[in-house]
Amino acid sequence: MKISELINSMGIAAQEAAKTINKASTGQKNDALEAIACEIISQRETLMAENKKDLVNAEKNNIGEALLDRLKFTPARFDSMVEGLRQVAALDDPVGEITNLAFQPSGIQVGKMRVPLGVIGIIYESRPNVTIDAASLSLKSGNATILRGGSEAIHSNKALAKCIQSGLKVAGLPADVVQLVPITDREAVGKLITLKEYVDIIVPRGGDSLIERVSREATIPVIKHLDGICHVYIDEEVDRQMAIDIAFNAKCNRYAVCNAMETLLIAQSQAQIILPELTKLYLSEAVELRGCEKTKKIVAGLNTAVEEDWKTEYVAAILSIKIVENIDEAIEHINRYGSKHTDTIVTDSYKNSIRFLREVDSSSVIVNASTRLADGFEYGLGAEVGISTDKLHARGPVGLEGLTSQRYVVLGTGQVRQ
Repeated sequence: MKISELINSMGIAAQEAAKTINKASTGQKNDALEAIACEIISQRETLMAENKKDLVNAEKNNIGEALLDRLKFTPARFDSMVEGLRQVAALDDPVGEITNLAFQPSGIQVGKMRVPLGVIGIIYESRPNVTIDAASLSLKSGNATILRGGSEAIHSNKALAKCIQSGLKVAGLPADVVQLVPITDREAVGKLITLKEYVDIIVPRGGDSLIERVSREATIPVIKHLDGICHVYIDEEVDRQMAIDIAFNAKCNRYAVCNAMETLLIAQSQAQIILPELTKLYLSEAVELRGCEKTKKIVAGLNTAVEEDWKTEYVAAILSIKIVENIDEAIEHINRYGSKHTDTIVTDSYKNSIRFLREVDSSSVIVNASTRLADGFEYGLGAEVGISTDKLHARGPVGLEGLTSQRYVVLGTGQVRQ
């Protein structure tokens, strides 16, 4: 079968499956999520073996440590997939919820009802756990989904897809509610993102080249973020140990993730006190530090941060550091160079925390916590299909509500327009 025929047939099947999952009860959807969780637990050894195949191939292809880290099933990540499924099952079902129902002068009642989007195409790289995140959220929000994972995770994703479809069958739902594109050819992406007859929205999750391609070529609406240039700003009034702990975690917890800090901003009044200790911690983890001229006067031996550094998402053990005069300069820098993803202020000042929340134009703005917490699971969404830095429809981690829309509903008792 040709690639175009394969993707087209998957679109037809997804559209049919969407009619069923749209009408499914909350109990039936939750049963499916629990059945999938149980299937993953029972197939753990098989899943780990399939993941090992991907890791061996990835090492042969020299894909780099960052992508290897994203690809690997660890015991903690394996357990988090199961926990995420059960957390999604425990969440309130948004489908059918009616809000803001109010009487109008004519006597009609007008409100809004949450409804599924329909068929969602999700394209992602490296991280096989996204297969579970995307499937669970799409299922619970009443959508059918077509998943296209990266070639480097094909064995892992196929094994997970079998678990998902087994769980759907246990719950009496069509297996086509969640389909995985079984081939790695790039042509499949091009076909999926233009399948507007059957697919209602596309969610790309991966590197710049993937998201740029999808944004450029898609004929279907896209929920996306392009870069994760995240900042931590250490304010003038601050608990110094908290500042050190947050700034270290934001960079060194994991490098190859979009919510890792790429630029540290620090108020001039705190730089002399905090930077020497903090940079020692970074250097102990072999983080390459690039500093502004003021930073280099405090910490010797740093590379010089140039204009391009402020605009760069490293996704690696590299950090740019800039000393700013105050919160005004910090906010100006973030809004100029940031990617509208996630930015943190560490401060003891209530006034400055409120200013930061109001004036920093990002999808997640945080006070006194690490940027690494900008995540659907950590936000109580169960999981996320991605993080949107767009301003329309959904912004920030996209969970259940982000995969639904609203329609107006009107309840009348015979009213006519006068």
